[in-house]
Amino acid sequence: MMKSLLVAGLTLALTAFSASAADAPKDETKPAVKEVAVIKTSKGEMVVEFWTDVAPKTVENFKKLAKEKYYDGTSFHRIIKGFMIQGGDPNTKDPAKESTYGTGSPGYTIKAEFNDRKHVRGVLSMARSAHPDSAGSQFFICLDPAPSLDLQYTGFGKVIKGEDVLLKIGETPVGPNRREMSKPKERITVESVTIVAADSIK
Repeated sequence: MMKSLLVAGLTLALTAFSASAADAPKDETKPAVKEVAVIKTSKGEMVVEFWTDVAPKTVENFKKLAKEKYYDGTSFHRIIKGFMIQGGDPNTKDPAKESTYGTGSPGYTIKAEFNDRKHVRGVLSMARSAHPDSAGSQFFICLDPAPSLDLQYTGFGKVIKGEDVLLKIGETPVGPNRREMSKPKERITVESVTIVAADSIK
């Protein structure tokens, strides 16, 4: 009799455990898919990897704007040979607004995420004004090492494919622009910025 009770009790316990295990929420967490940006320009394509480990909010902002097609149709309005190319200004979509190039924004700013990544050739970084937290949508890509920018600007990615395109853009003839020689004599457009899975790039 005692043996029967023990067996019955064990059966009930196992049944209850199985039911609770079945009802328990499943851990459906999947590793995040690594994404890159494909920047298609009138001079060719560049592929940029993101540094989410050091500038997560900046990367998130850039991806959001790209997915909204914010950058499509803009141009690189500032090019300094041996230094950098700058784009991301919505005003550059309209040639009639040339006098305002360099002042456009998405209507908000983001907090700086200065980090220890060096500004070397191919690094994607956020353009800003004097205030550290004044970046919005404008970005630049380094043509050569620029150590004076380290810890002063938020680097958040790097060109991993299409460096020849970057250098080609950097060789664009320029004229005077305010107090420097940086106004491209040829319009270099950003046809699109697409966010795709890294493993889709060959």
